[in-house]
Amino acid sequence: MSGYSNVGQSSVYESGDQRNVKNSEIPGRPRYEEGVEHSHQPNDSKDERSIANRLANEERKLNREEPEDPETKASKKDPTLPAKLHGNEPSKGAKIDADIQAEEEEYLKQKGKK
Repeated sequence: MSGYSNVGQSSVYESGDQRNVKNSEIPGRPRYEEGVEHSHQPNDSKDERSIANRLANEERKLNREEPEDPETKASKKDPTLPAKLHGNEPSKGAKIDADIQAEEEEYLKQKGKK
């Protein structure tokens, strides 16, 4: 008897948006790509890599030489140089670093003469 109710509009009882969609029509998400960069963290304790593989990874890191840009090379020679190259005044920290570097070089020269 409950199927004979006259409550509500007729559109409520029509199939309209209540249809089930076929699985072939559902837009799927892209498949997982294996070997994505940085998918394994080297210091992950739950990673199941062997100790030999971890050691090999560390050796590769040590042997890999990354090319340095000119600013990095300049900052190793003189900490204030990168700011000067850009036309800016060096920061207080860069000035202090330059003073410390000069003092260390002077100390090493004196130590070498003795």
